[in-house]
Amino acid sequence: MLLGTYSPRLDEKGRLILPAKYRDELADGLVLTRGQERCLYVFSQKEFERIHEQMREAPISSRQSRDYLRVFLSGASDEVPDKQGRVTIPQNLRKYAGLDRDLAVIGVGSRAEIWDAQAWEDYLAEKEASFSDTDEEALPGLL
Repeated sequence: MLLGTYSPRLDEKGRLILPAKYRDELADGLVLTRGQERCLYVFSQKEFERIHEQMREAPISSRQSRDYLRVFLSGASDEVPDKQGRVTIPQNLRKYAGLDRDLAVIGVGSRAEIWDAQAWEDYLAEKEASFSDTDEEALPGLL
C-alpha cells in the first residue's frame, strides 16, 4: 500500500527519486499516466494491468468511456526505476501536470500521485474543510 506525503525534486533530466517506501512495490516497473486534477498517477505494473482489465469492460458505445480511455491511456508511460530509484517523467506528462522542480508525491493506497508542490498545497488547503465535514453518506460504511 502506498501512503504518506514526500517532497522530492525533479533533476535537470526530468527524473524523480522515488520515495524509499515505494521502491519495493514499484521496482519491477510502473506506469505513469495523466491523473485527474492535473496530477500524475503512478501505478505498479500489476495494479495498472488490473485497472486496464476493468476498463476493458466499459462499453465502446459510451462516449464518456471512450473519451476517458483515450485521455488516460494515451498519456501512459511504462517506466522501470534505475538502481538509485530514479524514474524519468516524460516531458508531455511533466507539461500536463505543470511540474517544475519542487514536487509532492502522495500515496493514495493502490497508487501514488505526483503533483507540483504548490498545486498540491493549494488543493489541500481547498479540500481540508470539506474533509472535516465528510459524513457516512460520502463514504458509506467507512465512517
